[in-house]
Amino acid sequence: MPDRTLDAPTADGVVLRPMTTDDLPFAHALSAQMRWPHRPADFAQSFSHAEGIVVESDGEIVGTAQRWRWGARHATIGLVIVAPACQGRRIGHRLMSALLEGLDEHTVLLHATPEGRALYERLGFVRTGELRQHQGIAQPAPLVALRPGWRLRPAGLNEASALQALDAAARGMPRDALIADLLGSADACVVLDQDNAPRGFAMLRRFGRGHAIGPVVAPDAQGAKAMIAHLVSQNAGHFTRIDIDVASGLAEWLEGSGLPGVDAPTTMVRGTPLAVTPEGPALFAIVTQAMG
Repeated sequence: MPDRTLDAPTADGVVLRPMTTDDLPFAHALSAQMRWPHRPADFAQSFSHAEGIVVESDGEIVGTAQRWRWGARHATIGLVIVAPACQGRRIGHRLMSALLEGLDEHTVLLHATPEGRALYERLGFVRTGELRQHQGIAQPAPLVALRPGWRLRPAGLNEASALQALDAAARGMPRDALIADLLGSADACVVLDQDNAPRGFAMLRRFGRGHAIGPVVAPDAQGAKAMIAHLVSQNAGHFTRIDIDVASGLAEWLEGSGLPGVDAPTTMVRGTPLAVTPEGPALFAIVTQAMG
């Protein structure tokens, strides 16, 4: 992590320093103050792929944030938290400035709350889209018919490389370590198969108040719906969350499936736009709002 701005107290006594695993309980406690649903295990899993910054004031942790580098040219930023009592002191700006050090040549992605959007715009981020967070108690979903030659099947651990390639093509950045981690820890991973070749996949995993579905990568909305319906039915009776790209066109279908929309963060990018292949697979649901 760049350290030019770290470990030197500012005029108001605020100190920024690199985050360590010992800081995760404090980061989780801050998220609870914000009524975020993350479990300690969610923070541990995300930080295993991240670099982080901690803000201290009078020896107390009052802010945290993380960034994830994906390959040589891409990064995401998330879990930016400032204690409510310390907001208005430009701590969020200092956190973001520290996280952006060394990323001038990177495409940087984040998902902004309405409160954070103005700050991110001042730092060079531009709006590129919108997410829609859907959640609720999952109900059995009707099966979605697939075309001849297409089927759903469980993923195998030996096909991590195929799923990593699908994710990279859909997200526009390589996230091999993350996809391998999720594949190994997910409760379920279903593959959309065409004539014995994987064309998409979706995961169901523990997160927050219950389970999350994501990422969901598919060549079209019909394939995405088939995988989501399968996982929603598998998780029937349990709290289920999915964060979709509004442009995916799945919002109304999810509402009708008993998962209402509850939030709509703004997708923002700094740097070169994400390069995705128009004829390739699309990312219908993200991993998390932090990691993208």
